[in-house]
Amino acid sequence: MNDQTPTSVERATKLKGLGHSRKRVEDVRFTQGKGNYVDDIKMPGMLFGDFVRSPYAHARIKSINIDAAMALPGVVAVLTAKDLEPLGLHWMPTLAGDKQMVLADGKVLFQGQEVAFVVADDRYINADAIDLVEVEYEELPVVTDPFKALEPDAPVLREDLAGQTSGAHGARKHHNHIFLWEVGDEAATDEVMADADVVAEETVYYHRTHPCPLETCGCVASMDKVNGKLTLWGTFQAPHVVRTVASLLSGIEEHNIRVVSPDIGGGFGNKVGVYPGYVCSIVASIVTGRPVKWIEDRMDNLMATAFARDYWMKGKISATKDGKITGLHCQVTADHGAFDACADPTKFPAGFMSICTGSYDIPVAYLGVDGVYTNKAPGGVSYRCSFRVTEAAYFIERMIEVLAIKLGMDAAELRAKNFIKKDQFPYQSALGWEYDSGDYHTAWEKALKAVDYDALRVEQAERVEAFKRGETRKLLGIGLSHFTEIVGAGPVKNCDILGMGMFDSCEIRIHPTGSAIARLGTISQGQGHATTFAQILASEIGISADSITIEEGDTDTAPYGLGTYGSRSTPVAGAAAAMAGRKIRAKAQMTAAYLLEVHDGDLEWDVDRFIVKGAPEQFKTMTEIAYASYNQAIPGLEPGLEAVSYYDPPNMTYPFGAYICVMEIDVDTGTHEVRRFYALDDCGTRINPMIIEGQVHGGATEAYAIAMGQELAYDEIGNVKTGTLMDFFLPTSWETPTYETDFTETPSPHHPIGAKGVGESPNVGGVPAFSNAVHDAFRPFGLKQSHMPHDQWRIWKIANDLGLHS
Repeated sequence: MNDQTPTSVERATKLKGLGHSRKRVEDVRFTQGKGNYVDDIKMPGMLFGDFVRSPYAHARIKSINIDAAMALPGVVAVLTAKDLEPLGLHWMPTLAGDKQMVLADGKVLFQGQEVAFVVADDRYINADAIDLVEVEYEELPVVTDPFKALEPDAPVLREDLAGQTSGAHGARKHHNHIFLWEVGDEAATDEVMADADVVAEETVYYHRTHPCPLETCGCVASMDKVNGKLTLWGTFQAPHVVRTVASLLSGIEEHNIRVVSPDIGGGFGNKVGVYPGYVCSIVASIVTGRPVKWIEDRMDNLMATAFARDYWMKGKISATKDGKITGLHCQVTADHGAFDACADPTKFPAGFMSICTGSYDIPVAYLGVDGVYTNKAPGGVSYRCSFRVTEAAYFIERMIEVLAIKLGMDAAELRAKNFIKKDQFPYQSALGWEYDSGDYHTAWEKALKAVDYDALRVEQAERVEAFKRGETRKLLGIGLSHFTEIVGAGPVKNCDILGMGMFDSCEIRIHPTGSAIARLGTISQGQGHATTFAQILASEIGISADSITIEEGDTDTAPYGLGTYGSRSTPVAGAAAAMAGRKIRAKAQMTAAYLLEVHDGDLEWDVDRFIVKGAPEQFKTMTEIAYASYNQAIPGLEPGLEAVSYYDPPNMTYPFGAYICVMEIDVDTGTHEVRRFYALDDCGTRINPMIIEGQVHGGATEAYAIAMGQELAYDEIGNVKTGTLMDFFLPTSWETPTYETDFTETPSPHHPIGAKGVGESPNVGGVPAFSNAVHDAFRPFGLKQSHMPHDQWRIWKIANDLGLHS
């Protein structure tokens, strides 16, 4: 090798592969206003559809009069449940195995429920026509409290289920009960707790909130009656699943349906499910023969599309006198709203809530989850978390704090005492999960050292004494959180949605000139897939990431995949990309062997080329191999250089992290200031450190919003009290804290590149860190528990109830 030949390190740097902080290629068009969103789509003759929505949370529909609306010039149609019933489309299946009204059939069950679908020439006429639809309602008793919903005399909400004693997930014990899902050994757990030195009990509530993406939900449906093809553009996080559902509902052959997800302005779980707007737009296009667009407004999005959380978690945790945890018991009452439309794998009606043992070596545990119907909007999406993992992490991190108070023990020490040890991996949890890898103690020690934890505790104690002397009105809270997440929903053996196994896919085509295109079954909503998937492939096939194009979101070109949510893109689709890349490389090796006139076993891979073992000056680069694949007849090989991989992971992945929030609270005003927020993540192999940092900043900001004010609140008659952005807290740059990011790196042993995923982690770990900081500030004055969100009024009330106001 002469002095002019680039070294392996230089060539690897040029590839911009794994570990390179490559700038996001997507941002060029986004920052110049060149994004292509659903509402940007304009088609000749396109109509606009929107809903008449119920002002009541529970009411019988006596009549619907559409005459005045139909008389308005420009109105083309008004659809009601009676119009959809002959087509069998007035109800639709949910992802949770329940069924849901498309348009109100006989009665409404939540405020904002879709009653009629108005189709008009433009959205202004549409808005006028909605006001002209006359609906006569008979109000019925409302129940928004899941505990009251289970009382013997509670009103029957789902009359369509009358007399049914079982549902999709087992027995129903009440007319408003959906299921009881259990995992673990309750008898053994109860026995351990009966004999325990210490048992701490608490009810932990994770309030109802909402993903509130920048872009609301919407679609454009266009039925071409000449060739019988339906095209559906929409804000879909799982386009292939939407196509399958659309085929099942409409009867149109799946190959005659094209579903396209263009650029999506955030999803966070809100765009996984199938909404009535999609179904009604398809029906309206079929009926009218014209394209129909539906775009919801912000109030509709907050009021009627899928919510998140709303879990009441009654916990008990037992330990020895010296703080060794011996058991965990959790009974959840889950408010699912009017329909069970949670976006969870079929076998997990409470999602992955059974990760609630967290990062701790807990020998015995039990989890029971009761799903309940109420007069609230349905949904239960995983708002930037993997199927209820955020609820699980919040539960165990709050229970650790409560136990620490009971023991009179430092919460950081209690965590370290009970962490799963490095040599215990792969670790089998008491609730059935096999954690792949981890080094919790190293991460925790690094985090505590980074913030000088001992000095913070000294400062906190001094602040309490100064407060008692009247020298300050501000308290100091130190919020600790160590979380373990379960992501990469994918093993077909135990994860499916509507019967479709949760594998994912990648198809790669290398062009003769040495560039490449890769198509995947996922769809980005801001995660940077076009950047990071190209980096995975760059390292696998030796072609620069800048020369690799990533395509997603079009069912006519992308291989079948289960979409993007729950941090499954890297663990599943990223693995599919790596495996497809390795198929490419295996064929390239045989081509290189022919060109170099050696046996393929005499070659070894070196960054972007195959070299002859012992003679590195003899090599063929991937660019040379690509060209030869198309212009030479190579014995035993088909021309071209392409590969497809459908990846079914053997296990999920388990990223983890250590978060610490330092917060100052003014007891007289209830205001707070986040003085410091430190976030250490371990997501296994790091693909792009810059994108990881951006993901942590975004997810931590969402966690901050949830913990400190974001709430979907209802009054006693089912009115949504926080239905606008004047009431629903979205942090601006003014409120958002500054974040410090850090990492350790513990690769997953079963993932092709060792990656675990990180997109959901900052929300999972951030919420308990912020919440624990509030609790910790008031702990010296006797506070053990309060409920989120910790807005200014609630913090003021804590101080007031503790008698801290001057």
